[in-house]
Amino acid sequence: MDQSTAGLRKRQQIRSANRVMFLWIAGVSVVVGVSIVLIVFLAQKIVFGEKVIGEKNKTVSVLEKNLSTVDALKDNIRVLNTNDALRSTRLNDGDSPLQSVLDALPADANSTALASSLQTKLLTGVPGIVVETINVEPVSGVETSSSSTSSSSESIAPNQIGFTFSVSADSSNYAALRQVLERLEKSIRPFNVTNLTVEAQGNRVVMTATGVSYYEPAQSVQLMSKVVKP
Repeated sequence: MDQSTAGLRKRQQIRSANRVMFLWIAGVSVVVGVSIVLIVFLAQKIVFGEKVIGEKNKTVSVLEKNLSTVDALKDNIRVLNTNDALRSTRLNDGDSPLQSVLDALPADANSTALASSLQTKLLTGVPGIVVETINVEPVSGVETSSSSTSSSSESIAPNQIGFTFSVSADSSNYAALRQVLERLEKSIRPFNVTNLTVEAQGNRVVMTATGVSYYEPAQSVQLMSKVVKP
C-alpha cells in the first residue's frame, strides 16, 4: 500500500469519526433541550397546582367558618321565634314572629307600598284628622301615587325612602295630632321624622312632617366559581 492510499483512508476515517461525533452531539443536544422543556413544563404545572390548592384551601376555610356559625344562628332564630314583642306585632296570627322583622324592614324600596301604608293605616282613622297631602320619594325609578305633584329635592341616603305628609285638625284638637305621631312611633316599620312644623290656618291646625323610612336589600348566598389562571 502506497503512502497516498494510506493518507486517503486516514482522512476517510477522520470524516467518519467527525460525522459520528456530530450525530452524538446533535442527539445529546436534542435530549437536553427536550429535558429542559419538560422540566419547565413540570415546574409550571407544580406552581399552578399549588395555586389551585391554595384557592381550594381558602374555600374550605370559608365554608368551615360558615358552618361553625350555623348552630349559633339557629339558636338565635329559635330565641327570636319566642320573642313576645315580635309575636305581638305580627300582621297575621299564623305568621312566624320573624316575619315581623321582614315586615318592618322590607327587602325592596317599594315607595308605593309606603305611601299606601301611610295613607290607609297610619294617618287614616284618627278622629278629627284630615289628610292633606302625602308624598313619598321615588327610589330606583319606582313611581309613587300621592296627592302631591312635586317631590322633595333633599338628598336621601342609600336604603332610605324620603316622605312628607300634612294632616290637619281642629284648632282645639291637638290631641289628634299627637295621636298621629304616636302611631308613627308605634309602627312596626321604622320612621325617622327629621322635620316637623305645626301652623295655624284659620280655625284649623296643619302639621307637616318630613322624614325617612328604611329598607334593606335581600342578601344572596350562593357558591361562586373562580377561574385560576396559570
